[in-house]
Amino acid sequence: MSAEHAHPIPDRHGQNLFTTDAELHALLALYLPDDLRRHMQPHFERLGGLAGGLLDELAGTADRNPPVLKQRTRTGLDEQKVVKHPAYVEMERLALAEFGLAAISHRDDTLGWKGRMPPLVKYVLTYLFVQAEFGLCCPVSMTDSLTRTLKKFGSPELVAKYLPRLSSLDFDELAQGAMFMTEQAAGSDIAATATLAHRESDGSWRLTGDKWFCSNPDADFAMVLARADAESGGAAGMKGVSLFLLPRRLDDGSLNSYRIIRLKDKLGTRSMASGEIRLEGATAWLVGEEGRGFVQMADMVNNSRLSNGVRAAGLMRRAVAEAEFIASERRAFGRTLEQMPLMQRQLDKLRLPAEQARTMVCQTAQALARSDAGEPDAYALLRILTPLIKFRACRDARKVTGDAMEVRGGCGYIEEWSDARLVRDAHLGSIWEGTSNIVALDVIRAVKREGSLPVLRAHCEKLLADAALAPAFAKALRDALDHAAALTGTAAREGGDVLARQAASALYHCASAIAMAWEAARGGSAARLRWAQLVLLHRVLPRDPLSPDAMPADWNAAAGAPTAVPA
Repeated sequence: MSAEHAHPIPDRHGQNLFTTDAELHALLALYLPDDLRRHMQPHFERLGGLAGGLLDELAGTADRNPPVLKQRTRTGLDEQKVVKHPAYVEMERLALAEFGLAAISHRDDTLGWKGRMPPLVKYVLTYLFVQAEFGLCCPVSMTDSLTRTLKKFGSPELVAKYLPRLSSLDFDELAQGAMFMTEQAAGSDIAATATLAHRESDGSWRLTGDKWFCSNPDADFAMVLARADAESGGAAGMKGVSLFLLPRRLDDGSLNSYRIIRLKDKLGTRSMASGEIRLEGATAWLVGEEGRGFVQMADMVNNSRLSNGVRAAGLMRRAVAEAEFIASERRAFGRTLEQMPLMQRQLDKLRLPAEQARTMVCQTAQALARSDAGEPDAYALLRILTPLIKFRACRDARKVTGDAMEVRGGCGYIEEWSDARLVRDAHLGSIWEGTSNIVALDVIRAVKREGSLPVLRAHCEKLLADAALAPAFAKALRDALDHAAALTGTAAREGGDVLARQAASALYHCASAIAMAWEAARGGSAARLRWAQLVLLHRVLPRDPLSPDAMPADWNAAAGAPTAVPA
């Protein structure tokens, strides 16, 4: 179709979300070994094609046809079942069986690769998948995290009994996971957990109580927080809370003694069921040490928080890519939108947080791999990077998806397009696995308990030393990091909690700008250096809102880069 007769409303559906993402290719060349990257290339391409086509269609269908709760069989048996739309079931098959997103970290033979793959491979696959479907990625993440926690803290008998199904790629055999933690009176205050656990003579426990927000409520297994009752020697407060593995079905095939009271009618993630659970003496098994449930559950929550950051990064990438496509294809007043200065400025404002997030995904995934390998200081680095990305990327996604909708215009407000679903789903990241306040305070907790701040500074200094940057820009980055660290130190002192959010944002922006500059210097795209400079100038340094913005000349911006920055 000729340009003058082209349809005026651009539609990106059908594009491959991997092959069209040049920035992702450049990052993978930096962060993945060449042999593994080459092996994964066709799998990334296949998932990218699905995410831009069939998977996107399935996600839209599942979003419009949410799951329903059936209380009885047609013969009158009291056997609850969450009925999912076939489109959602097909997405489950793709995610859990074909691509092994929940099992890949727990197997030595996934997608034709012999040996354990680094976490970044799983997160890149998730990053592509979530650009089409967000809701299912929650059960995927919980299954992965539950399996990790079970392997780390569960008894050898529990691991041997349940790990095969949790790490299976057979869709008819594999098990899904969940975590039942939230109670009405005990949201983030785990010490207020009221669900009781009674010890049985055979070593099992019986759980009684209500859990208020349980996603994937019909999962095969759930990690549950409960406190031992007085007869079982339970203590008050946090020390009385333990972690339990709750099977949906018992060994004889019968349903365990808990009920799904109802499913939630949610703003977003409509494709995936979330419900309220009533435990009625349900059989469960203690995981790890009695009375240390919060510490053990925190490992699962932290893994899920990293997944939240990955999903936020994916949502932002989809939103930005849609906006870029529209701006390149839509014409008005004799020009494409991307040729107009204000649109160029608007696109930059969308790109910065999206690119920061995927840089931080790569950095945090590397820290996770190093931590699991037992490298010195790697755990302390992981402990601060994880809440940083969960806090800032999830908040950024809410604004980026909303502003990207505006680029599409009126069509973006219509449910036939992806924009509205992206906006609705983006709000979830800042709520689940800890609200923004809780996660910002966790950054401070990592500073106090793990000594993470000097480790993060050393990591950033190493990146700077390994990047050939203009001296003035390198100094600006170091000075900004020093100021962010000083603010964080103040926040970590008595009475400084009120600064936690400000400090978390400052550390995130400085660390991401430094990492993006390193990526640019080590062979990433030329645009990444400019983006790193814009992050520092726009999101960190003080500026006069009544004066035009200008890039400092001695920062040595990339050739041809405009000097204007987003307002």
